[in-house]
Amino acid sequence: MSSRALKNVTREDLKDKARLIRRETVRLTDICGSGHYGSSFSMAELVAALYYQFMHVRPDDPKWDDRDRFLLGKGHAAIGLYPVLADLGFFPQSWLDSYTRLHSPLGDHPDVKKVPGADFSSGSIGHNLSVSVGMALGLQRKGSPGRVICMMGDGEQTEGQIWEAAISGAHWDLSNLIGIVDINGAGSDGDPQATMATEPLVDKWRAFGWDVIVLEDGHDLEQVQDALNRALNGPGDKPRCVLAYTVAGKGVSFMEGTWQWHLGFLGPKDLERAYAEIEAGDIG
Repeated sequence: MSSRALKNVTREDLKDKARLIRRETVRLTDICGSGHYGSSFSMAELVAALYYQFMHVRPDDPKWDDRDRFLLGKGHAAIGLYPVLADLGFFPQSWLDSYTRLHSPLGDHPDVKKVPGADFSSGSIGHNLSVSVGMALGLQRKGSPGRVICMMGDGEQTEGQIWEAAISGAHWDLSNLIGIVDINGAGSDGDPQATMATEPLVDKWRAFGWDVIVLEDGHDLEQVQDALNRALNGPGDKPRCVLAYTVAGKGVSFMEGTWQWHLGFLGPKDLERAYAEIEAGDIG
């Protein structure tokens, strides 16, 4: 596994960036009229740590050959990724104000042809790990230090294509491939385990030939940093999977731990309350 230097960032910086993700998710949902709060909030600390501390990208050169690639299998959470890409300078901040509007490059799911910094498009869940395997294999054969990170949802683990890709990643010894499963326990139909039981995920991913890192609290930045560092920079010749246990809607009390806010829209009073709780929160 190739090791790449960590960026100099403090834990307080990462807390601020996670707040940015939550705050902008609320704002963009207000523009759109509907948005995925729960899954965007659950991944906030993970995405903040990846982009501001661990991943090597060049906003002024989005197609840099040796960059780290991030693929969002749970593409409906792109509303929480766009603010990070804008903040880093991949595209102008003003683009955010046009989110999902006619002719906007920023749709409900990322489009690789329209969004600088997006490494692949998404729509139906389950496809991006297969694409990640192909990218990682190509980078490996070129001798590139670039790594490929694919973030999936726990509901996505029911997709057969996930497990076909998992077999392939292990077969090719893709140590530059990192899977992250955001296990927030909430999907559009309720608890994913009630829809289709996929646990024990630790045993399944290990049986498919991956090194598994269990992240017990995906909002505790010390744990997040440790798990991601082990996944991206640790020794070994296998692909790695971080099983990150998170809380859907984390950061806004009336959204936390409930599938009803997987997709929704806030009225004026709840909008004010959400902003206030996000600003007052000290997650991480």
